[in-house]
Amino acid sequence: MAYRSLMEIRTDPHPILGEGKEILHYSHPQHTLALISLPYLFKCMGCKEHGAGNRFKCLTCDFVELHEFCALAPPSLKTHSLHSQHPLIFYTKPGGYLRSRCDVCGKNTKGYAFRCSTCNFVMHPCCAELTWEMKFPVHEHTLKLLSSSISASGDTDLGCDECKRKRSGYVYGCRICQYHLHAVCAKNMVNGLHSNGIKPPEKPNKIGRAVMGAASHVIVGFFGGLLEGIGEGVGGALFDTVAKKDVQ
Repeated sequence: MAYRSLMEIRTDPHPILGEGKEILHYSHPQHTLALISLPYLFKCMGCKEHGAGNRFKCLTCDFVELHEFCALAPPSLKTHSLHSQHPLIFYTKPGGYLRSRCDVCGKNTKGYAFRCSTCNFVMHPCCAELTWEMKFPVHEHTLKLLSSSISASGDTDLGCDECKRKRSGYVYGCRICQYHLHAVCAKNMVNGLHSNGIKPPEKPNKIGRAVMGAASHVIVGFFGGLLEGIGEGVGGALFDTVAKKDVQ
């Protein structure tokens, strides 16, 4: 059975598209959003993930930007190659109090996401752009998802030839050679980062966070002591002034 990606599932023309490729989106009803292309990194207001290149942007409010696939996401996906057994519902906010992790890329979902109401499957709108078998610009052969990388935990020991790391999430593999590509790296080729030569921002590791935390405590302590010293100096000067007046 042939499956379609999210881009192929959308109706054409989209019912809310206007002239000049502008939309009125429910997340920002005050102004229309224009489809523009900029070779700069941005953070999508919908899914909270990064992107570059094409985006729907409010030209009045500079901070409102949406991935094209987030802005035009359908309310549901009746079938998808990465989760063909149940339909997926589009949610604008994370469900529950605990963070859920995308089954495809292994990263947390913080905003827009497709969720299965039957099981616990979740994926980012960007990951919905991926299919079971795809051709990517980083490799000459067509890549296919490895079944060994699709498990309940999503953990794998397979390294990635793109990021040179081991991490959770699905993995694409080449049938002809031994090339492997993480799904989290593959989605950088549909969100505009790869085509614009931008590397995704990395979170500081635990050691880095500890160093930054210690540094912030040192800075706060330094300025706290400085202000305390200034306060004592001002208090002493006022006391001396009052004492001199009493003597006079």
